[in-house]
Amino acid sequence: MNRKQKKVLIRIIVAAVLMAGLVLLPIQNPYLRLALFMIPYLIIGYDILRKAFLGVIHGEVFDENFLMAVATVGAILLGEYTEGVAVMLFYQIGELFQSYAVGKSRGNIAKLMDIRPDYANMEVEGRMEQVDPDEVAIGTIITVQPGEKIPIDGVIEEGESSLNTSALTGESLPRQVCKGDEVISGSVNMSGLLKVRTTREFGESTVSKILELVENSSMKKSRSENFITRFARYYTPAVCYGALALAILPPVLCLVFGYEPHWSMWLTRALTTLVISCPCALVISIPLSFFGGIGGASAQGILVKGSNYLEALSETKYVVCDKTGTLTKGVFEVTHMEAAEGFTQESLIACAALAESYSGHPISRSLREAYGQEIDTNRVKDVEEISGHGVCAYVDGRLVAAGNCRLMEKLQITPMETKETGTQVHVAVDGVYAGCILISDVVKPGAAKALADLKKAGVRKIVMLTGDEKAVAENVASGLGVDEVRSELLPGDKVTEVERLLSGKGKKEKLAFVGDGINDAPVLSRADIGIAMGALGSDAAIEAADIVLMDDDPSKIALAMQISRKTLGIVRQNIVFALAVKLACLLLGAVGLVGMWWAIFADVGVMVLAVLNATRALATKRIGN
Repeated sequence: MNRKQKKVLIRIIVAAVLMAGLVLLPIQNPYLRLALFMIPYLIIGYDILRKAFLGVIHGEVFDENFLMAVATVGAILLGEYTEGVAVMLFYQIGELFQSYAVGKSRGNIAKLMDIRPDYANMEVEGRMEQVDPDEVAIGTIITVQPGEKIPIDGVIEEGESSLNTSALTGESLPRQVCKGDEVISGSVNMSGLLKVRTTREFGESTVSKILELVENSSMKKSRSENFITRFARYYTPAVCYGALALAILPPVLCLVFGYEPHWSMWLTRALTTLVISCPCALVISIPLSFFGGIGGASAQGILVKGSNYLEALSETKYVVCDKTGTLTKGVFEVTHMEAAEGFTQESLIACAALAESYSGHPISRSLREAYGQEIDTNRVKDVEEISGHGVCAYVDGRLVAAGNCRLMEKLQITPMETKETGTQVHVAVDGVYAGCILISDVVKPGAAKALADLKKAGVRKIVMLTGDEKAVAENVASGLGVDEVRSELLPGDKVTEVERLLSGKGKKEKLAFVGDGINDAPVLSRADIGIAMGALGSDAAIEAADIVLMDDDPSKIALAMQISRKTLGIVRQNIVFALAVKLACLLLGAVGLVGMWWAIFADVGVMVLAVLNATRALATKRIGN
């Protein structure tokens, strides 16, 4: 809860306590009673009165603030001080719920994105200096040390290294680079010293484009208008003009036909209808219906950041998914082993795991996990890590080489070919080829069913976007049943693909994007609904998203849609019920059959019933249960 919301909450508590005290105190003096009741009224309603006044000045008369101001002032003029304060109090409670639901966990996305480099290392007059990346011209040679971010896009002139590109492509497997390879800003240099010749200015580099996309795309996102505001555009002027007509026309007609006009009686009825017309039941029950849906979703591990997103989710017809961390685990595992003649799979994985025992590389960790035994480092001697190639080490006195095809070529060893897709680790022992170990990102067990559930929920098209290689992407997509796959994409490419899909959908159809990395933040913001994987997802992705799946389970997307549709059904029920009772009370109040207390009682009763109905949104069963 932010500072503004806390201030409103304090005002609500203070006003409620003061009003309760005044109701219990037997104050007979009408002027003193008015003065005392004005204290909680102004505490809870001064901002509404101010907005209504400014709206009148600027020509925007008929909104919910104006209606609340007229209705509560009318109640006070009629001497119904308790009702006037209570109505304003209920309204502020409803507004606080709505504000809290929409604003929860949303912050400044750009501040959370830790990919903007602070400096570039440039040689100036024979010595190394840190300069602002904005000052580096195209064609300048910059130095990137291990652990530093590459500040500007360029081409490697000298050195070899591993780059962590997860912040840009979403892929957790480091990229091996050497002289002549292109590198993009925002990547983290993990090992060797690199000298890079810049090919772009900083303002045009990849990292700048990502930050720009995040900031601009959130401004382009359409927001659903608040229901009460839309409703008040028609309801408020109708009620106000109706009350004015009720105060003037009957007395005038009485004068025309020679009857006593009874101005005070008709004015009282007109003000009573204004009090009755206060949309208290709607103001509270509708946000609470959505809040019930949001609460029910939270109980299932689905964080929805606002009722407008829950509403939009029910209209989702396109779902676009990132691959790594969304449909796959984002953790690399050994998925296949082929041992050469004279070797077994057990000896193959043992040699590779021991040789890689001193490396912190993700591939090395996956090899050690597949080995499944405690590593005895005493068996390993003279470890040599060859950047961009692999590792050579003596294991039990035998020279073991484990790495990619380039390492095998360097050792003049011919590796075997495999049709399996994934990262290949070739192993040689004493110059003899021992076999190949395949390491892949594993598809989440429930991913295929999750996508099938989306189809059952009415999703028309499922698209997978990824920065991974085409062969790997198509291999994953084929087993999941996605309708379309796009691979080898940078963050800007993902936004372009989503823009293409957005332009082709219907006006009432919504597109949801599901992702988990910093690189997904721009497209999460650009989509109609951004859904982030919360357990493994980056802070930037979670902040940019509208819905967060706290346990990274893709099956929760279809469940969220189910909760959304159930919640909207409850909202519609509450709207119809509240308006029907409201209309009846207005008609009865206009002819004098219902007094203010009965009208307020009916209104509060509707509110209670609507709130009880809203609690049904807290319980939603999974599809298929």
